[in-house]
Formats: sequence, structure tokens, C-alpha cells
Amino acid sequence: MRRDDSDMAHPHSPPSALDAVAPRLCCPACDDALHRDGPSLVCAAGHTFDVARQGYVNLIGGRRRHRGDDSRMVAARERFLAAGHFRPVSRALAELAAEHTRSVDGVVVDLAGGTGHHLSAVLDACPRRFGLCIDASAPALRRAARAHPRAAAVGADVWARLPLRDATACAVLSVFGPRGIAEVERVLAPDGVVVVAGPCPDHLQELGRLVGGVGIDPRRPERLAASLRRFERLAERVVRGRIALGREEAHAAVAMGPSARHLSEDQLARAIARLPEPVEVTVSVEVSVHRPVTGGAR
Repeated sequence: MRRDDSDMAHPHSPPSALDAVAPRLCCPACDDALHRDGPSLVCAAGHTFDVARQGYVNLIGGRRRHRGDDSRMVAARERFLAAGHFRPVSRALAELAAEHTRSVDGVVVDLAGGTGHHLSAVLDACPRRFGLCIDASAPALRRAARAHPRAAAVGADVWARLPLRDATACAVLSVFGPRGIAEVERVLAPDGVVVVAGPCPDHLQELGRLVGGVGIDPRRPERLAASLRRFERLAERVVRGRIALGREEAHAAVAMGPSARHLSEDQLARAIARLPEPVEVTVSVEVSVHRPVTGGAR
């Protein structure tokens, strides 16, 4: 079986990060180990997955349920994050991940990791680690594959079985994204941790009032606790502050999130045009560290 990707692989030197994490990957078709064979990843059964010219590989098995964020959402996220507005969030993720994985073997896996922005900060704080960004969005993966010299990028559905071998991750990052907890527990190494970053009720609330779109689920803390009932909470940190956004930045902040799926371009443009400039908004994010009560997946 051969899965085609719109970005055809080329025979030039392979990305070293993908080579480093390839032994920890498994075939989405048969669950066998993968190995590098020139411009592709191949399993013993002959299933072959080409590496795109940007350096990522698509391991989405079976029917694709969704394609992740589109190119406009990814470009908006890249613009907003590049401006440094979430730098304190990245710093908290990096510090907590580094602190709780010092003696744990494995790679750092970023689920629904988008462009790899936060993963890059974590890898900077963990200089001997390699990282893996998993996302369903091809536009995001193109950027993630080049986000950091020690970061590889793989296309996969985070709600399905992950194309990772058991006990292979020292840390799993879940930043403003979905996660299948059973799979997180399976891929965590013994004493590995999951680091979760999610919005507090007042996160970007001013944009929600002024622009509209999807608000923060008030039941998020209860849902998070329920999903992590087999985990113990090791640490938490709330990143809170005020930032001033110009209209273009405010547009990017809305366009990069779930509200972009519920507002047309015209609706969003009209709402942004009515904003004061700059508009002051609240950043309020909880970052927490959790470990399976059993000590890791088996």
C-alpha cells in the first residue's frame, strides 16, 4: 500500500529529526515498526509512506475524518504566535516539561501541535530531546517540520490510534487541542507525563464580547478532571496578563481559533473594523502536569 501526498518527496538528504524518531513510529496499516528507506518510511509488510518535500510524513490510516485547520487558520496562528503574545505560555510549558522529564526516556510528543511553535520552546529547554508534532493539517505540518532542528512532524488523527509504539514518549503536550487519553497513556513511557495547556474562563474574553464566535466552555475544568481521572496532578501554573492588540493582531487571534469556523470572512472583517485600536485583552491559561497513577503506560 502506498499513501500519496500532494507534496511529493524528493531524494535529497533526509531530515535528521525524522530519522531520530522513526524507530518510535509504527505503521498505521498493520502496527508494525517503521524504518527509513530513502525518501520514505516503510514497514516489513511493505506499506510505504513518502516524506513530503517539506520534511513531514503523512501516517493517517484509513478514512480521514477531518483535515485539521485550513491554510488561513494556520497562517493566522503563525502570525499571532510570532508576535510573542503567548511567549509566557510557551515558557511555562517548557519549564514544567523539562522539570518533570529529567529522568524519563523518550521523545516529546505534541498532540494537535499545529505549527510546532510550543514544541520548539520545550525542545529548547530540553537540549538532548527530540520532538514529534502530530497534527491532521497539512498546512500546519509543513511549518512544523521546519520549526526546530530536533522536531519531526507526522500527520495523524489524534482521536484515533496514534502511529507510535508503546511507552515511547517522555512527555505528551496537549495545548489548546484535543487528546485521546487512552492513547496518551499507552504511548507514555514509565513515569512520563502529559502537560496540558487550556484557557481559563476569562481568556481572550474581550474579543469574544466584541467579535463573537465560540466562547470558553465553563465546564472545561470538570471535563479535564474527568478525562484525567487515572492521572495524578503533579503541578500547575496559571499564566495571566494583559496584552494590547492592533486590529490585524486581533483578527489573527480570532481567525486562528475555533471561532473562525463559525464566522464568515465578511462577518469577521466587519467585527474587527469596529474594534478600538489597540484593544486590550486578557491572556489567561492554565498549564498543568499529570502522570498516570500506575507510573506509566504498559
